[in-house]
Formats: sequence, C-alpha cells, structure tokens
Amino acid sequence: MVLEDGKSIEATSDHRFRFAGGWRTLRDETGLRETGGCAVWRQGDYFVHVNGAAEKLDWGQVRDKTKLVRVARFEYVGERETYDLEVEGPHHNFVANGIITHNSVNEYSGRYSLMPLLFYSPEQDQFSLQSAVSNQGRAPGSVSPEFYREAMRRWDEVRTRAAGDYGWLVGENVARELARIDLPLSTYTQWYWKIDLHNLLHFLTLRVDDHAQWEIQEYGRVIAGMVKRVAPLSYEAWVDYQVMGDKLSHGEIRALSRLVAVDGDGLAARDGSSLSNAGLAGLGLSGREIRELKAKLEPREVPDYDLDLATMRVPEDVASEMLAAVPEVDR
Repeated sequence: MVLEDGKSIEATSDHRFRFAGGWRTLRDETGLRETGGCAVWRQGDYFVHVNGAAEKLDWGQVRDKTKLVRVARFEYVGERETYDLEVEGPHHNFVANGIITHNSVNEYSGRYSLMPLLFYSPEQDQFSLQSAVSNQGRAPGSVSPEFYREAMRRWDEVRTRAAGDYGWLVGENVARELARIDLPLSTYTQWYWKIDLHNLLHFLTLRVDDHAQWEIQEYGRVIAGMVKRVAPLSYEAWVDYQVMGDKLSHGEIRALSRLVAVDGDGLAARDGSSLSNAGLAGLGLSGREIRELKAKLEPREVPDYDLDLATMRVPEDVASEMLAAVPEVDR
C-alpha cells in the first residue's frame, strides 16, 4: 500500500488498518485482491490514520493525534509467509514475551530458569526529560547531577526490594512464573534470534535511526558491525540505499521540481528559483513535513559501524556475570 505522502506499507489484504470509517481489513474496505500478479481494488478515495498516538488530556479525555492520509495505490509485491495473531485482552504484561517466542525469537524464560538479578541504568548523559515534540522521545540535554542521583537512589530502592522479594519467593518454592511478576523492566535478559538478512537489514534501518530509542540504537550499531564483517556487499548496499537514502512524498517531489528541471543531458537548476517556508506550505507541506524535507537535504556523514573488538567482551565473561547474578536456592 503506497500512501500519498510517499510512505509504503507491506501487508496482506486481510490486514486491519484504521480507515476514516474505523478499523477494517484492506479487502473489506477497498476490495483489494491479486489477479494475474497485479493488485486490483475498487476505485475510490481511501484514507488511513497514520503518524501519531492518542494524547491523554488532564481531564481524562483523549485527543487523537493521528492524521488521515490518502491511499495513492496498491502494488503486488509477491507472496510472503505471514501470520496474523489476535488475542482478546487485557492480559498481564509479563506473559507477552511468550507470544514473541513463536516468531523466530526465543527469550530466556523466567518460567523455567531463575532470573539473573542484573539491572540496567542509563548514564547521566542519557538521562533526559520527556520530549516536548514527541510522545516517544527524550528532550535534548541531560538533567542536573543532583536530579540524576536522586533518580538512581529511587530506582535502587525499587530494584533492591524487587530482587529481595524474588529471592524470598523462589526460596519458598513459589512457582518461578509467579515469583518473577514484579521484577522491573530494567532486568537484563537474553534472546535467541533467527532471522534472514533481508528482515535483519529492515530491523537495522529502523533501529539505527536517530528517532529510535538510544539504547536500541546502541544494539543496532553493534549488529550492523557484525553484518559488515559477514556480508560486506549487502552492508554497503544497505548503507547506500537505506541509511543514507530516503523517500520523497508527492509534496516533496513537487517542491524539488520547482527548483530542479530535467533536461536531455541530466538535471539543471531553474535559474533564480527558490522556495520559502511559505512557498513550501503553499504546496501542501505541513510544518513537520517542511522540517523533514530540509533534514533530508542536509549533508550527512556516512556512518561507519565498524566493531571495536578491543572493547568487546567474550561470551563466556557475559555468561559468567549472568550466572553469578542468579539467586542461590537450596533445592
């Protein structure tokens, strides 16, 4: 599904999207189907909600921050093995990872094994307040040393109590799947992951991006370094087309065509042409879209995800640290 703002989403025809009239599958809303290797759908204007999340207001109401974007067209991209899983909720959060294990990812299980009581704490330079422009980001800069120390003190209290309670519960032979309930989200875990290169590079495109949470960017950069060592040609293509490349919306293409012309020998700048913010807005670009277009055209340094092997730990050291953090139980 290609949207009018240039974004595209790969999905099956029975995937649900929130259209202007509510949640419906692509097939039900548009009649989408595949015929002879081509996407066929009912002609008409279709709008889906994208880019945003609900914002809770002080008086308990909710304001929807999504926007409606018109569907430009559908394209058939071939067959993929996909599975749609729907489970009516609500459910306890601590069982959610049991679902992920059935999607080529297997996490260290607190049902079968004792949990290592190791907890993550951000360094002060990564400890920031909530962003004023994004519901899922941090504001620039860090807090004062005094504020940071107080936050660490409070976290340490919670973790010490949670670790002590967990040790007591498993020591009393309470089922491990119950004893783990109140361990904090900061508890370190282990993952066993099987994935093909195509989907791994898609994962990395999202997770090394500046908009991703900083901690997962760190993991993404290390994994990208691994890819560079084992699949250097694919790595170079990924950096060229995905990391350093970008997509342009219809409005952005219209704006650039006002400045650059196509001629027989290539591209030529239109003499004396320029576009102010007001001119860009006149082409239908919102304030956010204007900022994004400018960011896309700013020169960027090509990232290098080389691994610094001197700073890396051998797996045996990590395994020993995890094992040492597991509470001892006399049974």
